[in-house]
Amino acid sequence: MIQSTSLKFKESSSVFKKILVANRGEIAVRIVRACSEMGIKSVAIYTDADRRALHVKKADEAYSLGSDPVAGYLNAHHIVNIATAAGCDALHPGYGFLSENPELAEICAKRGIAFIGPSGAVIRKMGDKIQARIAMTEAGIPCTPGSDGNLESLDEAIALAKKIGYPVMLKATNGGGGRGIRRCDSENDLLNNYERVISEASKAFGKPEVFLEKCIVKPRHIEVQILADSQGDAIHLFERDCSIQRRNQKLIEIAPSPQLSTTQREYIGNLAVKAAKAVGYRNAGTVEFLLDADNRFYFMEMNTRLQVEHTITESITGVDIVQEQIRIASGLPLRYKQSEISYRGFAMEFRINAEDPKNDFLPSFGKITRYYSPGGPGVRMDAAIYTGYVIPPYYDSMCAKLTVWALDWERVIERGKRALNDIEVYGIKTTIPYYQEIMNHPEFRAGTFDTSFVESHPELTNYAVELPPELIAAAISAAIAAHHGI
Repeated sequence: MIQSTSLKFKESSSVFKKILVANRGEIAVRIVRACSEMGIKSVAIYTDADRRALHVKKADEAYSLGSDPVAGYLNAHHIVNIATAAGCDALHPGYGFLSENPELAEICAKRGIAFIGPSGAVIRKMGDKIQARIAMTEAGIPCTPGSDGNLESLDEAIALAKKIGYPVMLKATNGGGGRGIRRCDSENDLLNNYERVISEASKAFGKPEVFLEKCIVKPRHIEVQILADSQGDAIHLFERDCSIQRRNQKLIEIAPSPQLSTTQREYIGNLAVKAAKAVGYRNAGTVEFLLDADNRFYFMEMNTRLQVEHTITESITGVDIVQEQIRIASGLPLRYKQSEISYRGFAMEFRINAEDPKNDFLPSFGKITRYYSPGGPGVRMDAAIYTGYVIPPYYDSMCAKLTVWALDWERVIERGKRALNDIEVYGIKTTIPYYQEIMNHPEFRAGTFDTSFVESHPELTNYAVELPPELIAAAISAAIAAHHGI
């Protein structure tokens, strides 16, 4: 938590007057709320599919992007034109869509709109995994063994894999979000996956470049939240454990990690700050590491944006990361020194996805017939849904985030179980019952999990399905009618 009692919330006249939120869903609602607390007007954008979305209802103003459900959110020039026309002096990209697109940051700079994030040059450099590895190596940050640059041929990949040893990972150089990644356990796997990863990289990221690195088997995925200002100062807000993931997509995140010692926590925090200063980083960002079985940390990537899981860091430190982003982008220095930041307790975030875990996590879009939000001590819900809302099929399946906080590890698990039980979402399938199973698993409760947890426990999808009240009522009515011969 924040240590200093003398710090007061004093906003300078240089803080923005109106911010365009270049996103949708729960993160757009989150940013709108931060703006409201700071006395800043917010502007939402939406496509026809999002006309009745919550972020449109919450913002002070809202402007249409047109009928295409996806292309509008990816048109940087159009979005900045709207920001200019609406009289905005800043733009917040959220996460996903254009949040790590250097062109958006550069277009904003040319048009006199402050981009709430790092510079286009830093986004471009850290978005290129090869350039990021080079920068980290030069800064003395440990990186996994791998190719020095993009692979020129399959033969080069085979030779390098033999040198560093299998398993290896083929990765898209400009990838992100868990896409464009293939594990190869043998030369035969490498032969089968090489062209496939190139194809995935070309389709998903527009560039065919790939690189190879040593696969850290059953690692723990640990990331560090950093804040850096334009004066050259940087701090960390401790770490998050993101090891509970499926196919490289995070499901549950925890802060701080229940698997690190105090020495490890200090070490990785200092590494993250060092990494941020090495590339001239500004604003909020995340430095991601893998921790192997021998307790060695390896740099994985730097996310040059706000993270989905920022909520748990806010819960343990008391720092409003979105508001800090806004202040930093306006040119103000960091409000806190590293010595003034500490953490208290544990926080856990559950990504509530509109998916059916019992059907290979198939997306489950449609109308929410009934929704009740959880509450009580230590519970936070970031959602973009409401009763009657129709989840469109065009976007990511995450529709809400549940964050719980408690003083110790055992109590945060119990609070998570209670809060998950509190949530009621009918009309669609969600990952809520699956998370309830994870909370009861002894390996998770012992805090000894790694990134293989989900794949290692397929039995967790064998939970009983609870019928929604309307179906139970209909079944009872039908039974009564049949009994009376109606």
